[in-house]
Amino acid sequence: MNVRQWWRDLAMGARFAFTGGREGWVRMLLTGVGVGLGVALLLLTTAVPNALAVRHEREEARLDYTYGRTTPPRADDTFVIADTDTTFRQREVRGRLVEPEGPRAPLPPGLERYPAAGEMVVSPALRSLLASGGGKLLRERLPYRIVGTIGEPGLVGSHELAYYAGAEGLAARIDHSQVNRLAHYGDPAPSTERSDPVLVLLTLVVFVVLLMPVAVFIAAAARFGGERRDRRLAALRLVGSDSRMTRRTAAGEALAGSLLGLVLGAVFFLIGRQAAGSVEILDISVFPSYLNPSPLLVALVAVAVPAATVAVTLLALRGVVIEPLGVVRAARPARRRLWWRLLLPAAGLAMLYPMVGQGREHGNFNQYLVAGGVIALLVGVTALLPWAVETVVARLGAGSVAWQLAVRRLQLSSGTAARMVNGIAVAVAGAIALQMLFSGVDSVYTTQSANDVSRAQMQVSVPSGIPVAAAARKFAHTPGVRRADGLAGGELAVTRKDPETSGQLTVGDCRALREVAALPSCRDGDVFALEGGEQDTSRLARPGRTLYLDPSYSGERGAEIAWTVPRSIQRARSVEDPTNVRRSGFLMTPGALPAGAARTLSQYVYLSLDESVPDAREYARNTAARISPMADAATWAATEQSKRFTSIRTGLLVGAACVLALIGASLLVSQLEQLRERRRLLSALVAFGTRRRTLGLSVLWQTAVPIALGLLLATGVGLTLGAVLLRMTSTPVRVDWASVLSMTGAGAAVVVAVTLLSLPPLFRLMRPEGLRTE
Repeated sequence: MNVRQWWRDLAMGARFAFTGGREGWVRMLLTGVGVGLGVALLLLTTAVPNALAVRHEREEARLDYTYGRTTPPRADDTFVIADTDTTFRQREVRGRLVEPEGPRAPLPPGLERYPAAGEMVVSPALRSLLASGGGKLLRERLPYRIVGTIGEPGLVGSHELAYYAGAEGLAARIDHSQVNRLAHYGDPAPSTERSDPVLVLLTLVVFVVLLMPVAVFIAAAARFGGERRDRRLAALRLVGSDSRMTRRTAAGEALAGSLLGLVLGAVFFLIGRQAAGSVEILDISVFPSYLNPSPLLVALVAVAVPAATVAVTLLALRGVVIEPLGVVRAARPARRRLWWRLLLPAAGLAMLYPMVGQGREHGNFNQYLVAGGVIALLVGVTALLPWAVETVVARLGAGSVAWQLAVRRLQLSSGTAARMVNGIAVAVAGAIALQMLFSGVDSVYTTQSANDVSRAQMQVSVPSGIPVAAAARKFAHTPGVRRADGLAGGELAVTRKDPETSGQLTVGDCRALREVAALPSCRDGDVFALEGGEQDTSRLARPGRTLYLDPSYSGERGAEIAWTVPRSIQRARSVEDPTNVRRSGFLMTPGALPAGAARTLSQYVYLSLDESVPDAREYARNTAARISPMADAATWAATEQSKRFTSIRTGLLVGAACVLALIGASLLVSQLEQLRERRRLLSALVAFGTRRRTLGLSVLWQTAVPIALGLLLATGVGLTLGAVLLRMTSTPVRVDWASVLSMTGAGAAVVVAVTLLSLPPLFRLMRPEGLRTE
C-alpha cells in the first residue's frame, strides 16, 4: 500500500466529515469541541512551567533583602528600603517604604519614578480594593496619596496586593533586617537549596494525575458519532470500498475532527489565557503573558492529539465488521477478557516497587519509573472499567420501566457508557492517591507552634524609639483587644566585648512582667533576678556587680551600656510566657532602666483578642500602623506549614478544579451527542405513549450505574496507588477517609450536574417531530 493511497483515503474521510450536511456539521462540532477542550487544558498545562518560572524570575528581580551586616555607604546610586508587609483579611499585602539617596538610585521593577514622601504607587488590585467599600479599614492603614500604578514587571500576579510608599529619614533606622540600604534590586547569589525528594515526587505525580483525565477525554471525544459513522462506512462498502480503505476513510474523518479540535483548542486556550488574568484561585493569580507554552510542547500536542485520535479510531474498528448492508453490531459481542486488563496495573506496581522504602534521605526517585508506574495504574482504570460495566449490567434484573430501558441500553452499549465515565474515574483515582500522600506527609511539613494561642493571638513588633508601654496602652483602647502587654528584651553580659557569660533582660511594667514571672511585689524602679528559668544566671545577679547591656561581638558593635546590679534586687520565680518559654536572667521595670538603654531593646506587644468582634485583627493592625509604619503585626497560629508544600497542594487544588471543569464540559458534550444520536428512538417511544418522566429517569439510571462502578473502581485503584506512594516515602500507610469521600463526592457531583443539565435537551428531543425524515 503506497503513501499516496493512504493520503487519498484520509482526504476522502475528511471530506465526508465536512460535507455531511447539518448532521455532519453538528457531529464535527461536537467532536471538535470535545477534543478542543482537552487540547486547551493540555496547552494551559504545558504553559504552567513557564508561568512558574516567570513568577520566580519576577520575585527574584524585585528582591530587596540583604542577609549581611555590611551596609554600602551612601551614594548617588543607593536607596533605603523598609519592609512594611501587612495582612488584610487573610490576604497578604506586600508593602515597602522607599527613599532614594541620589539621582542614580535604581527604580524598583514596575515603577517609572520614586514616590515622594506621603505618596504611594499601588498594584491595580490594591487600587481597586482601596476604592471599594470593603477596603475602608485597609485605607486607614495606608494613609498615602495614590500617584501611580505598579507595572506588570513589578508584580508576580494580576491580583497581587502591593505598594511602594515614599518616606524620609529611613537611613537612621537601618537595622540590617527590616530596613536596609541597597544599591540594586534582585538577588545576585544563585539559590543552592537542596531539592526535597518527597516534594519533587509530589510535583511529578500531580502533573501526571492532572494530565491523565485530559488524555482520556480526548480519546473519548474522538469517538463521538460512532454509530452514524458506521452506517456511512457500510454505504462505502456498498459502492465498492474494501475493509482497509473503509478504515482509512474512518481514520481520515477522525483526523479532520481532531484538526478542528486543535483549532478550537487554540481558541479556547487564548480565551482561557486572557481570562486567567482576571481570576484568582486559592490566592494564586497570573498575568496572561505568563501562560506561554514551550514551542516544543506545543508541537508535541499538535502531533500527539491527531495521532492519538487516528489510533483510537482504528483500534475501535478492529472489533467491528463493516459489510455492504450494515455494521455487525446487532450480534452479541464477544465477552471482554479480564486477564490482559490486569497486566497494566501489575506493570505499574512493578515499576514503582523498586523505589519502595527510599524515603526522604535516599529518595532519589527515578522520574521515568514514577511517571510510567502512575500512568500504567491510571490507564488500568480505563481498561478495567469497560469489563466491570459489562459484567455487572449483564446480571442486572427486572425493575421499573425506566430501569429496564436503562439496563437494556447499557447491555447493548456498555463500552460507550464506560468511555463517558473513564475520565471521572481516572481523575478520582489520582486525586485519592494524592490526597493520601499529602495527608501522610503532612506532619513532616507541619510544625506545632510554640506560642500559647490561648493567652495571645497576635504579637506586634514595636520599633525602637517608641515607648512600648505607650504602645500597649494604645492597643488596649483598640476595638476587639481584650489585653495588651508590652515587653522589651535585651542582653546583659559580664564583659563589654565578646562575652563568654551573658543573660537575658526583660523590661516591662508590673502588669506585663507578671506574664513571665511570679512577682512577690512590684512597683516602678524594681529589679528582679529570675529563678527556675531555662538557663542558670544566678551568678550574674550579685549586688554591686557591673554588667553591660548590648555588648559587642566580633564584627558587630553594640552599645556597651554599663549597669550595676542594685542591692535592692529581688528574687522572682519564672513562669511560662505567651511563647511557652521560661525566661532567665533579669526583669526590670522602666524606672530602673539605664539612660539610653531603651534604644537597644527589642520591643513586643502581646495582644489577646475578642474573637466576637468582627475585624478585630484589622483594628489591631491599623493601630500598629498608626504607632509606626514599620510596626510588624503578626498573627499567631497553632500550626505552621512549609510554604513549598503548601504551594504544591494549592497547585493540585487549582489544577483539579480546572480538570473537573473540563470533565464536566466534556461529559455534557458527550451526553448531548448520545442523546442526539437517539433522537428518533426517543421520539418513537414518546409517540407510543412512554412518559417523559420515565425516559428522564432512564437517562439518570444510565449515568448512575456506570459512575457508581467507576467510582468504586477508582477508589480501589486510588487507595492502592496512595499506599504505594506512602511506602515509597517511608511513611506509615493511613487512609484519610474524609478525603476519599470528598473526592468521590466531587466526581459524583460533576456527573449529577451534567445529567441535570442534559435533561432540558432530552425533553426537547422527545417530540413527535423527531420522527420526520427526508
